[in-house]
Amino acid sequence: MLGSALANIQDQDKAILHASCVCVAGCGLLIVGKSGAGKSGLALQMMALGAGLVADDRVALCMVEGRAQADAAPNIAGLIEARGIGLLKAMAAGPSPITYVVDLDQTEPARLPEPLTTVVLRQTVPLLRGGGVPNLAAALMQLLKSGRVDTEWPSN
Repeated sequence: MLGSALANIQDQDKAILHASCVCVAGCGLLIVGKSGAGKSGLALQMMALGAGLVADDRVALCMVEGRAQADAAPNIAGLIEARGIGLLKAMAAGPSPITYVVDLDQTEPARLPEPLTTVVLRQTVPLLRGGGVPNLAAALMQLLKSGRVDTEWPSN
C-alpha cells in the first residue's frame, strides 16, 4: 500500500488517501495499510488514550506553507468505523500537520530501528513499520507527545 499510494501522490499538492489520521499535541499521525489492516482500530485505540480524530477512511491531504496537512473529507468528518459496531460519532480534531506515518502492512524486524522516511505529497516525514508491534497505540501516543531518543544516544 505504502509503496503505491504514497508514491503516486508524492509530487502533488493535494490528494485524498484511503487511510486514517489522528492528532496528539499538534502532531498528526497518518495511518496507512491495506483494507482490513486495522487503521480504524488503531485510531480508535489511540482516541481512547486521548488522541483526536482527524479523519477515518478518507484523508484529505494538502500542502500548507511547505508542510503536508491532513483533514477529513467533508462528508465523513467526525465519523469513524468500529468494525462490528458501525459508524461512531467523534469530535473532529480538524486539520493537522503530518508528523509521522505508520504503515500497518510493514513489520519492523529491529528492536531499536534506524529512522526511516517516506514522502507525503511533497514533504519527507518519518515512517514507522507498525505491523505486529506490541502496545502500538500506547507507544505511538508517547512518541507523538514526547518524541524519541536519537539513535546515536548516548554517544552524542
